[in-house]
Amino acid sequence: MSRPRSLETIRQSELVTISELVQLSGLRYSTLKYYVESGLLPFEQLDTGLVRRYPRVATLERLAAIRVCKEEYKMTIQQIIEKFADHPFAKRA
Repeated sequence: MSRPRSLETIRQSELVTISELVQLSGLRYSTLKYYVESGLLPFEQLDTGLVRRYPRVATLERLAAIRVCKEEYKMTIQQIIEKFADHPFAKRA
């Protein structure tokens, strides 16, 4: 088992785990898992069984956009999913 990374290290990392996203975003683990399963959050997984890694900056930006849609525009999750279906994350090189 690896040692947890410090919050400062997490804030500087290109890729983070879902538990690290919990620390960065303040959202519950179950909420983030739901967003992942709904296709709202991208992840990288090099092989089956390995930990999923999320691009920190892009994911936090997407979470902020989801929050705006929910709180300011009173959109449902289904409406948000449909909105972002046309705006996928940029493909990584």
